[in-house]
Amino acid sequence: MGQTLNIDVHHITRVEGHGNIVARARDGKVQKVEWQAPEAPRFFEAMVRGRRWDEIQPIVSRICGICSVSHSLVAIKALENAMGIEVSEQTDKLRLLLDCGEQLESHVLHVGYLVAPDLLGVKSVIPLVASHPSEVKTIVAAHRVGNAIMEVIGGRMTHPVSAVPGGFARLPTEQQLRDLKKQIEETVPRLEAIAGVVLSVAGKLPAFDRPTEYIALVEPKTYTFYHGKIGSTDTRELVDVHNFESVANEYVSPQSTAKWTKWHRDSYAVGALARFNLNAAHLRPLAAQTAKTFGLKPDCCNPYMNSVAQVVESAQVVEHALQLIDELLTRGIKPEPVKVTPKAGNGAAAVEAPRGILFHRYVFDKAGICERANICIPTGQNHANIQKDFEALVPAMMDRGQDYVRQALEMLVRSYDPCISCSTHYLDVQFV
Repeated sequence: MGQTLNIDVHHITRVEGHGNIVARARDGKVQKVEWQAPEAPRFFEAMVRGRRWDEIQPIVSRICGICSVSHSLVAIKALENAMGIEVSEQTDKLRLLLDCGEQLESHVLHVGYLVAPDLLGVKSVIPLVASHPSEVKTIVAAHRVGNAIMEVIGGRMTHPVSAVPGGFARLPTEQQLRDLKKQIEETVPRLEAIAGVVLSVAGKLPAFDRPTEYIALVEPKTYTFYHGKIGSTDTRELVDVHNFESVANEYVSPQSTAKWTKWHRDSYAVGALARFNLNAAHLRPLAAQTAKTFGLKPDCCNPYMNSVAQVVESAQVVEHALQLIDELLTRGIKPEPVKVTPKAGNGAAAVEAPRGILFHRYVFDKAGICERANICIPTGQNHANIQKDFEALVPAMMDRGQDYVRQALEMLVRSYDPCISCSTHYLDVQFV
């Protein structure tokens, strides 16, 4: 007789939002495998319609408490694109530094608090406080530095207020930047320690590969999170961000309140592993050495390795942050008045949120009032790929037993670091 499975995980733990896992098999034959996103939909595109241009960023930053910097930056970039606003080199560097803070904070949170319990055989980070006190303290300290960067550059840790269309409403002082530099320098050995811990248990990551299309921003000679065009591992074609809808191709799935996406295949993946696969040649020394230590190469199609790619990226953004601070201090922080003259326009932009490429589009009338918006979330882009991973993983691992398969499916979802609440932008209304 073949293996029988009856897995029904109603709201997987250690992810943001609500997601369900269903896997059923009888006598070795798979009957149903589904990744479900039942979260109540959120209509931020509707919330910003009729709002003034200067109200957009404060509203859309609330889409996500973890990725509020990414939503702020991409909204500002889209608005600037619509209204033809150019920003200074100083503004650009400060925004890049702000983004480094969010990447570090989010990656350390995910790897240290949400993934580590799986690898160390416990149900949450709480037992690790007693069993691995030094490691937990190291994770907390690195996490705090990411928050500190966002607080100094963005004005506060969550939902930044300093970054505004055209520049910054408040600039950091040179002393604040020096203090940040010291904190970041102290974080380098912490990241090396975190990488060592993850490496010691990396053998517990399932060996699972599925040919996958990976999509991320691409910019010449740069491991980019902020500038560039849309690239894919399936083609050399680069697509201008203004045409992102032709890449995402959003469609409705009956098992999800979030839209799904596809480009060259039935699904694609975004996130740290996607960025690594497309941009690994441009890693900085510490990040490149970290990837080498793990044996991570830019043809990896194991979704569980996304967490390892986040460890690599943590080193990348720390090195980049130190460079940015040095450049800002060398040139000196100069006051730059911010002036925006509203006008009609259609603007789109993309940034790499920690969970993957994030798109915003806004259409404004001549008074700067938003007439239309479109927001495409990284996790929304990953939902279909999670489903395709499920469909390949269950039959491949079924003979290992129900408990193993359930754990492998939960770990797979967590490896994507999903922000399910942010992704739910659809409601199927049935009129009776």
